[in-house]
Amino acid sequence: MTNRNRNVPPLAVSGLTVAYRKKPVLRDVTFEIDERQLVGIIGPNGAGKSTLIKAILGLQPALSGEALIYGKPYKVNRKLVGYVPQRESVDWDFPTSALDVVMMGRYGHLGLFRRPGARERELAMDCLDKVGMADFAHRQISQLSGGQQQRVFLARALAQDATLYFMDEPFAGVDAATEKAIVTLLNELKRNGKTVLVVHHDLATVADYFDSVLLLNGEVIACGPTETTFTPERLQQAYGGKLAFVARSEREPAGAAGNGR
Repeated sequence: MTNRNRNVPPLAVSGLTVAYRKKPVLRDVTFEIDERQLVGIIGPNGAGKSTLIKAILGLQPALSGEALIYGKPYKVNRKLVGYVPQRESVDWDFPTSALDVVMMGRYGHLGLFRRPGARERELAMDCLDKVGMADFAHRQISQLSGGQQQRVFLARALAQDATLYFMDEPFAGVDAATEKAIVTLLNELKRNGKTVLVVHHDLATVADYFDSVLLLNGEVIACGPTETTFTPERLQQAYGGKLAFVARSEREPAGAAGNGR
């Protein structure tokens, strides 16, 4: 793919500092991610996890530092990047079908003056099929359940045919079937040589889902293989006094708090 350099990491962040209304949210964030990794971005509420992704993608201005995609800024290598935003940030009342949403993932490959054709439609249908949504291709996006909407956005990310993916809380508020579909998709992406960073809250599933973790709380607490990084000591550093409450919450039965996590 264009501008991909296999000799440099998919993502390298150096000295990234971001503030909202002069209040620092991220301070001197520095880390690198290796290829073909499923990476969980873990930390308490307000730790700056979503802000980190937005800053990397140029959606949130940074005070200092840089983020490089295969050694180049995002605006140069944006075709290598797929993004699944938080479901709450999307206008689900926009009048469009699930198929149209997925086909939007092809626009970056088509350029300004080409319209999606039969090939793009076929590819979009294939992506919907992979997330179990082919039968809903012509359904208005507003008529889908929360889990179904999330699957459609995952299909759109697949249609982008990216190399590096960012997913902001894809497991939030989904049912068990959708969670299983997401995990299957993540592992398929990895098998296909992709690198995926996922903002995630369920501490109980981190060791099962991710090869590596980035522990974040305004700054990088630790970044590395899950086995050696996702430890009680590091979690205590990241969550502080909130850790006991979080641990209890994650051990609740799935039905205790509805469909969400």
